[in-house]
Amino acid sequence: MSAPANPAPPKPGLQRRWLYLILALTFLFVLMPFLFWQATWFGKPLNDAQLEKSLTDREHPREIQHALSQLADRILARDPSTRDSARRFYPQVVQIAENGPPELRLTAAWVMGQDNSVSDFHQELLRLLRDPDPMVRRNAALALVRFSDASGLDEIRSMLQPTAIGAREAGVLQQRLKPDEAINVGTLLGHIEHGDRAASELRSQIPGTIRHWLVPDKSSVVVHQPILLVDPSTDEIWESLRALYLIGQIQDLPLVENFARGAPNLPANVRQQAELTASAIRSRQPAR
Repeated sequence: MSAPANPAPPKPGLQRRWLYLILALTFLFVLMPFLFWQATWFGKPLNDAQLEKSLTDREHPREIQHALSQLADRILARDPSTRDSARRFYPQVVQIAENGPPELRLTAAWVMGQDNSVSDFHQELLRLLRDPDPMVRRNAALALVRFSDASGLDEIRSMLQPTAIGAREAGVLQQRLKPDEAINVGTLLGHIEHGDRAASELRSQIPGTIRHWLVPDKSSVVVHQPILLVDPSTDEIWESLRALYLIGQIQDLPLVENFARGAPNLPANVRQQAELTASAIRSRQPAR
């Protein structure tokens, strides 16, 4: 029996093709995260023409958010000419606040709060206090503080307290999450089943932590019935305390001092802000 023949050595051209393929794949692994970062990073500067185009790109809301973020950067710039360059886009910001979806209305509210010299911004923020979306109302209330306007005080106070989420439709509740779970805007909380048609999603409009369900799982619910209680998120508490530092009143002290004493799992910087806020409120009270 003859010995097996030695295998033929690989062809040099084949080796090069494999090398090029490996290098190409390696390049793609590096390129794709970079492209994703570029597409989602709001810090990329935009010139006037790009801002104009992005602010009217209704098919790509993230482009509008990017443009709004860039406008806020211009408003806050130290260079007066850079700040002035943002003013030509102010009517579009108001238009977005009037007609945009919730995620754009709340961003527009934040931008309008960066320039408290514009009366159109002030009036639009007052209107947004009646917005159906709670995050839009909260951003508007916080922005109004920069105008020395306490019209959103009740909304700001609500950011320190549990919020009841209501059913948007009648049906049978199917719970998905449990108490103590953290949630964000858009988190799927459960479903409302209707029997003869597809169940509808129940999503959160606010961030926070689930305190407890107000009705048992698989219970029948009616429209607007409170079904879930949500504790405020740390960021919401922080922003509310900062606002109350400026516009808080004597009746806000018990709640603020509760945070100053240290609620469970509350970061030290939030407790410190609560102490500063309580001191500021006391300092505004007339001497007896």
